[in-house]
Amino acid sequence: MRSQRLTMVIFIGMLLGIGVGYACHQLWPDPQTAKTIAGYISLFTDIFLRLIKMIIAPLVFTTLVVGVAHMGDTKSVGRIGGKAMLWFVSASLVSLLLGLIMVNILRPGDNLNLPLPDATAATHLVPKSAVEAMANNEILQIVVFSLFFGVAAASLGERAEGVIKIIEETSQIILKITGYIMALAPIAVFAAMAATITTQGIGILVTYGKFLIQFYFSLGVLWLVLIVAGFLFLGRAVFRLISLIREPFLLGFSTASSEAAYPVTMAQLEKLPVSKKIISFVLPMGYSFNLDGSMMYCTFATIFIAQAYNIQLSVTQQITMLLVLMLTSKGMAGVPRASLVVIAATLVTFNLPEAGLLLIIGIDQFLDMGRTATNVIGNSLATAVIGRWEGETAESVGVPAEAQAA
Repeated sequence: MRSQRLTMVIFIGMLLGIGVGYACHQLWPDPQTAKTIAGYISLFTDIFLRLIKMIIAPLVFTTLVVGVAHMGDTKSVGRIGGKAMLWFVSASLVSLLLGLIMVNILRPGDNLNLPLPDATAATHLVPKSAVEAMANNEILQIVVFSLFFGVAAASLGERAEGVIKIIEETSQIILKITGYIMALAPIAVFAAMAATITTQGIGILVTYGKFLIQFYFSLGVLWLVLIVAGFLFLGRAVFRLISLIREPFLLGFSTASSEAAYPVTMAQLEKLPVSKKIISFVLPMGYSFNLDGSMMYCTFATIFIAQAYNIQLSVTQQITMLLVLMLTSKGMAGVPRASLVVIAATLVTFNLPEAGLLLIIGIDQFLDMGRTATNVIGNSLATAVIGRWEGETAESVGVPAEAQAA
């Protein structure tokens, strides 16, 4: 009941945010004034996301270390990690390829020629310092360090039990803090929507309507593909999974932040049920390796920019771009607009106008909402499937916890 209430309040916050943003845009049409007002409004969103970022590094570290250490031996880590990576790579390729196919069929960038800004990109795998990685919220680096830490702890056996127990208790404290932060989600959602509409105006939804509709249609196709793949491995339980992740899906959609949806996704997966061991190991990895919505967006947006400038890319160039994105996107953090950095790097690599980035920056808030929600679906399915492969789901998968207890 509490979960449903929060979902409803978040949705109401979205609608109120759109209404307030529209009113502000009408009352203060001057762009500079609107930008100033939006800056004050967005303070609430900034505070919320900063609070999330404050706990996401220790949350990922503690849950992943405990998950790896509880595997018991390095063979289990390698086996489960290998299965997870197989799913992640396959899903990433499907997402990138589907984005490439859909943007070439729909061609949303035809007859557009608008100027846009540049950006630089940097992706990192191995951290120079574990403390630096956590301070900068470099999720991929944290995952790498946590895997080494967890494997080492598992190999030490009883000698590391005390450390693992402390880390496990720490994760519970952080999860409790996360619950407090989540209570602020409706305010953050309201502020995010109000600030965007205040500066852009409601017309932004019409101006780029074609691109938005076609991208969301493509995401819908990807959702269908993911659900079908989930059905092949989970059977009817996939429909219960989709029902359970409605709240993190809506939270990710509203805030455009995968990090904000992470703790709620963990809680909902336990209700499927999937074991904490699998969730703690697979889900954090998914946030670095399995961003299906972001993957699709990278190919879709990059080709869209090429179309807007009437630049023709050969099939070979597009396939090469897909493979490059497959690698560079693995450094994406689960935070708003991280995809723009990867796209900017791709534009430079393939000599496409870097100014084209501005075309999507204006509406990125609305695009990020869809791709973030898709990331939630993809990571939830991946975790549930790996749990099934490992036999780490209850025999009565798909049966509510209350029914199992009875």
